Amino acid sequence: MKYFKILIAAIIFFPFSLLPQNVEFTKENFPNDRNGLKEAKKNIQEADGYFYQSQNAGYKLYSKALPLYLKANDFNPKNILINYQIGVCYLHSSFKKKSLSYLEKVGTLNPTIGENLHYYLGQSYHLNMDWDKAIQEYQTHKDMISARGHSDKPEQKAEILEVDKKIAECKNGMELVKKPIPVLIENLGSEINSSFPDYRPVISADESVLIFTSRRDNTAGGGVDVHDQMYYEDIYISTYENGKWIAAKNMGKPVNSENRHDATLALSADAQKLFIYLDDMDRGGGNIYQCNQKGTFWEKPEKMSHTINTKYHESSASLSADGNILYFVSNKAKGFGGHDIYKTEWDKTTKQWGESENLGTVINTPYEEHGVFIHPDGKTIYFSSEGHKTMGGFDIFKSVLDKKTKQWSTPENIGYPINTPDDDIDYVVSASGKHAYYSSFRADGHGEKDICIVTAEISSAEVTILKGTIFDALTKQPLEAEIELVDNQLNLIISTFTSNSATGKYLVSLPSGRNYGIAVSKQGYLFQSENLDIPASAAYQEIVKDFGLNSLSVGSKIVLKNIFFDFDKATLRAESASELERLTKLLTDAPTIEIEISGHTDNKGSDEYNRKLSQSRAQAVVDYLVKKGIEKSRFTAKGYGKTKPVATNDTDEGRQLNRRTEFEILSK
Repeated sequence: MKYFKILIAAIIFFPFSLLPQNVEFTKENFPNDRNGLKEAKKNIQEADGYFYQSQNAGYKLYSKALPLYLKANDFNPKNILINYQIGVCYLHSSFKKKSLSYLEKVGTLNPTIGENLHYYLGQSYHLNMDWDKAIQEYQTHKDMISARGHSDKPEQKAEILEVDKKIAECKNGMELVKKPIPVLIENLGSEINSSFPDYRPVISADESVLIFTSRRDNTAGGGVDVHDQMYYEDIYISTYENGKWIAAKNMGKPVNSENRHDATLALSADAQKLFIYLDDMDRGGGNIYQCNQKGTFWEKPEKMSHTINTKYHESSASLSADGNILYFVSNKAKGFGGHDIYKTEWDKTTKQWGESENLGTVINTPYEEHGVFIHPDGKTIYFSSEGHKTMGGFDIFKSVLDKKTKQWSTPENIGYPINTPDDDIDYVVSASGKHAYYSSFRADGHGEKDICIVTAEISSAEVTILKGTIFDALTKQPLEAEIELVDNQLNLIISTFTSNSATGKYLVSLPSGRNYGIAVSKQGYLFQSENLDIPASAAYQEIVKDFGLNSLSVGSKIVLKNIFFDFDKATLRAESASELERLTKLLTDAPTIEIEISGHTDNKGSDEYNRKLSQSRAQAVVDYLVKKGIEKSRFTAKGYGKTKPVATNDTDEGRQLNRRTEFEILSK
């Protein structure tokens, strides 16, 4: 385990007063500073309480013990036990590297203090990337374990296995630092970070919203967790405006609760759904909750279904960009290690999450997996693992799903300097692939874990972001409308989204390699559609498309952008089915309106040819609708040929816009 399991009772202590150069806290050693000695012993006594609670009672109070031991050490820097305890406290902090000088001093004062010292020294050298010394200390520790005899005991086998793993991590680290990846890692600054721990960032696909977890002094209720004497976790939010992040704010109620841990897990691509972790240890372990944004307000978090949450510990989650797959982490029974990564799929019929499925041994290991994130491309997964080829503790890995075989590729360590010998968890990547966000302790930080942005030199993301605003075409007021995403080739509704009721804003993430139909609809309005054909090789792009919806009134018209015909014919292609069904529903829901279906062409060919082709195509649409049960008398089919262009005929793009089928309300 990365979180150091240090058992003081296992250390071989010696009477420190008899050790060479060890200086005890006695009046004989400090006859001229009785007051200083008294204060030092008082600090030690208080620190020992925190230290032994942490060692033996499940508390995490090393941060409370550390400053008290440091004060005592300032008074007497040659006491072996105090130096040892300071080293241990640092190994349990965000400042683990600082353990080295104190543990080295212990080794200098008495190198035979006990075998555990070599293990801790190995850890400290490891964290400081002094690979050879770390391996040497680990090997010494391993030799001392073997020297005990009884090497067939399960406990000793487990100890040796753990040391062998640490040595392997050092060797992996040696190789990874030889080939650092070309990235720039920067602190997000004081608008986001504080002197308290800031971590678990989640972002919208276009990087306009950042939500994260922090343990600040303005937590809801102001409560302190007795187990570590730190403020409870709360969730904070910031938005990117005018080229910078605005000051993060506590999201308040109902997202945050009083005197309870509330932590970020995942954010939908459009930032309308937030998944959070709530500490339900008194109600069946920590669980995953979902809260939705309605206008400017967030709804109360709702506990997710039993197919996701169990009596065990669900600690991480990530939602696919289409909203159909939730990846999550649990340590429930019958996994392959501690915490494993699972997935569950949304059933569009039952409107429920299906039974969960373990991602298998390609992804999961006998060790711990955490921090799962599925990229908006729908096929690249990032996660943190203690297994695979780590350089120390949790490293971040990525794997790519083969859409044909449904198999994940062998996880790849994303490399140094993002990964370090310390824990590297909760890594999220923008849709563009140019940026990633994660939490890291850095020397130039704000005092604790800070959220950093990683900028890559090269992006290979194959994603298109379609975003914009939906509004009433007449009043310009924002509308809460439904956005339906269709795979035109499969005639399959991929997913549905809703624009924000207060702003009308929407965002849809579209992986490359599909022909998409996008339809925007709202009760009382004509729907609008858009067609996007995105080749498999298409690089990242952002498309801004606003939709002004027209009410169901005489004269209102729309272009049916997902009606397709065979080349030079009036034969409706199969890809038109979803749009035609949408039109059928509109006419069924509004049974009194009468409409004109009109066909239009570009200027290629003769006037008569274009008129006949456009008339035949308009009639083909009418015939389809009549077969669906819509009264024939409600339709007028009209072919206008090339007489009503909406764009220039001098370009391919313009001619494509002119080749269209329109719908207009003639009467109500």
